[in-house]
Amino acid sequence: MAGVQTAVALRDQGFTGAVTLVGDEPHQPYDRPPLSKAVLLGKADGSAFDVDFDALGVTLLLGREVTGLRASDHRLDTTQGPVPYDVLVVATGARPVTLPGSENVPDVHLLRTLDDATRLRAVLAARHDVVVVGAGWIGAEFATAAREAGCAVTVVEAAGQPLAGALPAGIAAPMADWYADSGAELLTHARVSRIEPGAVVLESGRRLTAGAVLVGIGARPATGWLTGSGIELGADGSVTADAWLRSTLPGVYAVGDCASFPSRRYGERLLIHHWDNALQGPRTVAADIVGEAPPAYDPVPYFWSEQFGRFVQYAGHHPAADTLIRRGDPSPDSLPGASEGASAAPAWSVCWLREGRLVALLAVGRPRDLAQGRRLIESGAPLDPVRVADPGIALKASVRPAGG
Repeated sequence: MAGVQTAVALRDQGFTGAVTLVGDEPHQPYDRPPLSKAVLLGKADGSAFDVDFDALGVTLLLGREVTGLRASDHRLDTTQGPVPYDVLVVATGARPVTLPGSENVPDVHLLRTLDDATRLRAVLAARHDVVVVGAGWIGAEFATAAREAGCAVTVVEAAGQPLAGALPAGIAAPMADWYADSGAELLTHARVSRIEPGAVVLESGRRLTAGAVLVGIGARPATGWLTGSGIELGADGSVTADAWLRSTLPGVYAVGDCASFPSRRYGERLLIHHWDNALQGPRTVAADIVGEAPPAYDPVPYFWSEQFGRFVQYAGHHPAADTLIRRGDPSPDSLPGASEGASAAPAWSVCWLREGRLVALLAVGRPRDLAQGRRLIESGAPLDPVRVADPGIALKASVRPAGG
């Protein structure tokens, strides 16, 4: 996404020079979100971008892994020889973290690429017993697809609740019930001791039958090839870009999952591994390259996920918040007609405020809250917390009147 959108944005903003897009995969550039949904379930064969690269005058160099950068020579080293550049945009994304000791065990999978999704599609079609290691975003989406395909699914999570790395425990706790509701088993406070052919062995000694294993324990910026290049990397491996996504080397930018940037809005450096960041950042990069003097890049982070029949959306960044407000009750008992066995999933939101202003919002089945909340985060308008807490009041109607 980040690389393709940078090329498109350059042309949109009038850049007339040569544009070359280098990628290590042999496939035409493609979008990643469908990999854990339609592609995985066999509802689509691929997710190639609807972009006419020939018409744009963009040269594709596919199946070329970049192995190093010689900034003094303005050269990229690749597996098929050097590629010169005048301006370089690093958009190498992130690579999934592997589980130590599992690398050479058969039927252990990651889910990041089209080839990964193709291999896993065969697993789901065969209805294997599946063990998922990690109850994060990828783990939950894969478990959702595996249950839809009719697989027996066990999810192993070292923390005490799903999405432990993304959400506070009290917020994520209701999501644990989604697994059981779907027929999947979620094991929390469970650590993997080892993976053997056909089984996952936990530290407790429990042995889980596994026709296939999906490891979803996070991702790290794919920047190892930049070691020794002179580009500053953070402790998390990200390119430490400035507010216009320029790296510490002149003429070299970084965008998407591989780059962190300073956020004035949140007062800290952010590394965002989500689709929307890879969509928005290229516009800033392209504008700076063509000399348009764009404003500093400081978006409201946004992502979404489909899990077990729920549409989950998040906007903002909550760690700096001083107030948490819930809108609606995530308990099924809160639904009208619950005593008669209502089947609809509860819709609810969580708002994080700092000094009375919205800084983040999680919405489950409440897309209007998300849309309005995202605009309120951008505006920084002061809110009435009593009205924020009332799910019957539109979130935009919670803005305090001027002077109020």
